[in-house]
Amino acid sequence: MFFAVISILPEMFDSVCQYGITGRAIARQQAEILRINPRDFTTDNYRRIDERPFGGGPGMVMMAKPLQKAIVFAKNQAAQRGKNCPVVYLSPQGKTLNEKAVLDFCQYDGLILLCGRYEGIDERLIANYVDIECSIGDYVLTGGELPAMVLIDSLIRRLPDVMGDELSAVQDSFVDGLLDCPQYTKPVNFEGKTIPDVLLSGHHANIAKWRFIEQVCRTKNRRPDLWHAFKPNKQQQQWLADAKLSDNP
Repeated sequence: MFFAVISILPEMFDSVCQYGITGRAIARQQAEILRINPRDFTTDNYRRIDERPFGGGPGMVMMAKPLQKAIVFAKNQAAQRGKNCPVVYLSPQGKTLNEKAVLDFCQYDGLILLCGRYEGIDERLIANYVDIECSIGDYVLTGGELPAMVLIDSLIRRLPDVMGDELSAVQDSFVDGLLDCPQYTKPVNFEGKTIPDVLLSGHHANIAKWRFIEQVCRTKNRRPDLWHAFKPNKQQQQWLADAKLSDNP
């Protein structure tokens, strides 16, 4: 995937590009992150990208023109690579990122990620150049860089062969609509707590059933909203019946 990140703090993405799953994908040429500073598209000596808001009020607003030039440059870079990349503005006013949204974003060849700062971006730029507004939660951060990193990570880990084990991405929380089950590793006994016997049995069917029931119990207790929306398949309905758990959220 191709990512063009428009940010006045492009250095924030250095660690993302070097380490972890994203760094591995970049090293394997499965992903590319192009960092674009809108200050490079200003015309004044101060490389100014913000101004006071019309109508008064606190803070500064990012000006449309430098961002417009940065977006056009990003679009040209994507086109040269043959990539179909919508412009995504990371904003608390956008649609909340969830697993379905991640899968929707995966349909594209990449994204042009616009990271706002200060009090926001001139609304005319958003109206004319932004295709999607995306939020990572109902809270406010100082800028769009961290949300952009979250979105990049959530997409890159879905690329083929990026994860050490392909099942890791499939079994994660939210992928099937439920939270993940508890996970254990060595030693078998830690501070008096032992591994559930079923995980040591080698009986794969029983392990699958145990993990599903644990997912259900954890989701019902911690995220009843997810449980309410969950639709079990026939096998899962049988497991729920065996455990005397209702399959009706």
